[in-house]
Amino acid sequence: MFRQSVPPGHQGLSDFTHPNIAITIAGQPFKHLIYQFRLAFSGWRYAHIVQGGESYSALAEGLQNALHKMGGVPVEHRTDSLSAAYVNQHEQKQLTLSYEGLCEHYGMTGTTNNPSISHENGAIETAHASLKHRLDQAFKLRGNTDFVSIADYQAFIDRSIARLNQLTKTRFLVEQAQLRSLPAYRFMDYSELCVKVTTSSTISVKQGLYTVPSRLIGETLRLHLYHDKLIGFVGQTQALLLTRVYAQKPSSRARCIDYRHVIHSLAAKPQAFRFCKFRDELFPDDNYRQLWQRVDQQLSSRDACKWMVVVLRIAATHPCAKTFGMTLLQQANADTLPDIKTLQARYLNTRSQPKSATKQHDISDYEQFLPSHKIKAQQAQETNTCR
Repeated sequence: MFRQSVPPGHQGLSDFTHPNIAITIAGQPFKHLIYQFRLAFSGWRYAHIVQGGESYSALAEGLQNALHKMGGVPVEHRTDSLSAAYVNQHEQKQLTLSYEGLCEHYGMTGTTNNPSISHENGAIETAHASLKHRLDQAFKLRGNTDFVSIADYQAFIDRSIARLNQLTKTRFLVEQAQLRSLPAYRFMDYSELCVKVTTSSTISVKQGLYTVPSRLIGETLRLHLYHDKLIGFVGQTQALLLTRVYAQKPSSRARCIDYRHVIHSLAAKPQAFRFCKFRDELFPDDNYRQLWQRVDQQLSSRDACKWMVVVLRIAATHPCAKTFGMTLLQQANADTLPDIKTLQARYLNTRSQPKSATKQHDISDYEQFLPSHKIKAQQAQETNTCR
């Protein structure tokens, strides 16, 4: 009702939105949000893919990326009530404290609109509409909404954002001159959590089950939780980097299983492979899944487990696990699978090292280091002196 005229460099706005069209990554549905930042005066914007819904880490990463990309800081940063970013009072308090620290670090005043009153953030709501319209048109020209990777999808969004920013280039240059200087370093854009590694070499984080290297069993890890990854530390040393996964339903759990984390422990107990709860997720790809089905039909139950575990152990260190799996599957289809001893001899047995010619010291040379030898030498020297 009351049109606003915000001075340059005064206000930036952040919000999250859903894309209009379903996106797939490598053929798999990709559930996500799009974070968008916009300067109120010029309309310059930045957009970033967010996994797992609204959260402090998603807001902090997107906001800081935008500030560093435009090279300055506005006086005020405005968001909605952020009610979707927490599920209980503890998370609400944690988010509030973290967000206040973020704004203080950049010298911004953090403000919010009233809950459920979206038109108070009209400058960002209209930006969502124009961005999604631009993306929809680009999808039609592209012919599909499937991308090779998340990075490929982000690059697609970046190109649309760049075209929209071209329309505001003149006003942005005016506004950029009014922005405050950036601090010397970024603020914390993650939340922290401590978890203990179970005897199964797993950790549980926010309805997600993750395997970790078996050497960490029993350790307490300090985790940095981002919206798309987990970084684990033992003390001050980084011990792992994992892709974050999210449950599809509130009552379910997501799993991130990496066979390379547990394969050496599994090699000591190969019969545990058959009834392992996450057995099907231990396979690197579909070639290995099909290979297991063929081997389980051709060999006895005991031998099939031993053979498959040896194959996974080789794949864990093979320079190209995908090619290795394809080759074995072709041999399985032709009924020419190599036996375990052949696989071990070809891929696991270390080559004998050539013996180097070394000269062995005479054992008497070591007598000079013995206390008794030194005493005898000293007595002999005293005797010669007396004479």
